[in-house]
Amino acid sequence: MAVHRCRFRRACAILPPEILRRIATRGSRTQRDAALATLATDQTLRLSRATHQLLERAPRRPPLAMPEIAKQRTIYDANHRETLPGRAVRDEGSRAGKDVEVNEAYDGLGATFDFFAIVHDRNSIDDAGMHLDATVHFGRKYDNAFWNGRQMVFGDGDGDLFNRFTISLDVIGHELAHGVTGDEAKLVYLGQAGALNESISDVFGVLVKQYALGQTAAEADWLIGAGLFTSKVNGAALRSMKAPGTAFDDPVLGRDTQPSTMSGYVHTTMDNGGVHTNSGIPNHAFYLAAIALGGHAWEKAGRIWYETLRDRRLRPTSTFRQFAVLTGQHAAQLFGPLERQAVAAAWKEVGIDVGSDAGKAGAKGTGNGRGSGRGSGRGTGLRDGAGDDF
Repeated sequence: MAVHRCRFRRACAILPPEILRRIATRGSRTQRDAALATLATDQTLRLSRATHQLLERAPRRPPLAMPEIAKQRTIYDANHRETLPGRAVRDEGSRAGKDVEVNEAYDGLGATFDFFAIVHDRNSIDDAGMHLDATVHFGRKYDNAFWNGRQMVFGDGDGDLFNRFTISLDVIGHELAHGVTGDEAKLVYLGQAGALNESISDVFGVLVKQYALGQTAAEADWLIGAGLFTSKVNGAALRSMKAPGTAFDDPVLGRDTQPSTMSGYVHTTMDNGGVHTNSGIPNHAFYLAAIALGGHAWEKAGRIWYETLRDRRLRPTSTFRQFAVLTGQHAAQLFGPLERQAVAAAWKEVGIDVGSDAGKAGAKGTGNGRGSGRGSGRGTGLRDGAGDDF
């Protein structure tokens, strides 16, 4: 398989390896074969990611002039091979064809671009007009979708347990958000920082979906990957931000093991320290904050999380509590004490007490130093180094 060397050095897949391992143990022969083939491909991607992280050098320089915000998409067809990107089958502005996966990928990239552009005044993944590419029909019965640092890649699913991986808009938003996180914070894909990485992608994945549907926080289903399972699977989605640990309970796939609070935190060496499992804790905190703040989740809760992601005090190895403290500070700075209290209460409910640290706001300088000048709220007025956790 050809894996691109890319600026964000990361390949992150939506389907946790533990689910594939369970299928490889409990499934039928056909199901096992598909799961094992997917695991083999995913292992190659993980090795590539680790190598790229070791080779990572100084951060890129911002462009001298910011390009105009405009979508540029190309969809490729891998024709069931594992060589990227494949044959170009649809470019920006061209009409929809008969291939459902091509059309869903094209529309999903567009919806994600529009969300970040309109809500956060962000010009594509890198905030510098990055071209959005996606490949469909990757491999044979490939049960996953991933962002490899340069483009999106979608498998068709095995058709037995999993449908096509372009079917879920929040999955597309999730994977593209890994690119945003890689560009802004470079959170390592390990332990709590890795779980934060996964959670941030879940947050923006559901927000892309909610924004496209015009849903309020109270109206949304808060599911990640709804539609991915076939009717044979006893489950609604891959994850639930509203009720972590309840998304599926199936004889072959097993049970959703995500905790909703720190009391259920899973200490493991599997899945890079349980990044897909323990992400349930910050996921639930975001859900609680969004419900408490009310209205459309992207207007307050989403803005707070986005500015926290962009805060240069957020280190690659940040913990849940360090991230939580910053969300409280940004809530206070952006909106006020009531919003700060709501955010702090959400974190406390999942077992993370930020105390008075969530209200510490100081002088200038939280942006990433690449201000676009488009009025997206960069540099919200918090001081570097505020709080003893940083």
